Amino acid sequence: MKRLEGKVALISGAASGIGRATARLFAAEGASVVVLDRASAVEETAALIASAGGKVLALVKDSSVEANVAQAIEAAVAQFGALDVCFANAGISGGLVPLREQTPEHWLEVLQINLIGTFLAVKHAARVMTPRQRGSIICTASVAGLRSGAGGSPYSASKAGVISLVQTTAWQLNGSGVRINAICPGLIETGMTQPIFEQARARGTDHKIGQLNPLRRAGLPTEIAQMALFLASDDASYVNGQAFPVDGGLSSSHPVVPPRL
Repeated sequence: MKRLEGKVALISGAASGIGRATARLFAAEGASVVVLDRASAVEETAALIASAGGKVLALVKDSSVEANVAQAIEAAVAQFGALDVCFANAGISGGLVPLREQTPEHWLEVLQINLIGTFLAVKHAARVMTPRQRGSIICTASVAGLRSGAGGSPYSASKAGVISLVQTTAWQLNGSGVRINAICPGLIETGMTQPIFEQARARGTDHKIGQLNPLRRAGLPTEIAQMALFLASDDASYVNGQAFPVDGGLSSSHPVVPPRL
């Protein structure tokens, strides 16, 4: 039996990368999927799902705007009859801007999309899930939210905020039957990280990508999608309020010089 058979899932940031991989996996596992992104490429994601026989609705909307989030969740319920899973995945990196060059406007942009947008998805998903006494909310955080060294200051702070949001919301939803968890990806090749990979390939140093984790490689969007599938499914029925690194082991250690083989 498919693990999400009969369920309805909404995924933000679904135009590419982790969001697209997760949307396709959820649909393959039997879910009716609403894909949301401010980029029109989200319609390509929907076309891929539809061509494989999946049920899908694409919405080109900015998930950092509350009215858009509320409308997207209402559309999911109207189109498919319910909302069982919400994957708040949309985010931006904000770049590696030196501290002295950072501005309040830069911080506000990153926080608005990465943290406030996630909060809005959590708020409105919980609103429709709580009366049914069930549901799974999943948020994309980052290993950058666990400790320094994996992103710029605004990005890292926003992802630490996502982890805290998950922890505090789990208690605010206590007794509701609604679960909420976060995934903390390590270095994954997505549209957001593409410049890192392209620069390394141009220098001929792409073999060094991911060398700081014990698996000594970067991850794939599909590997994050598999964790999202677990958290969305009934297999994770007793998993709540947690933040799970999926990073090849990067966050298992303080920085060290890797031993030679």
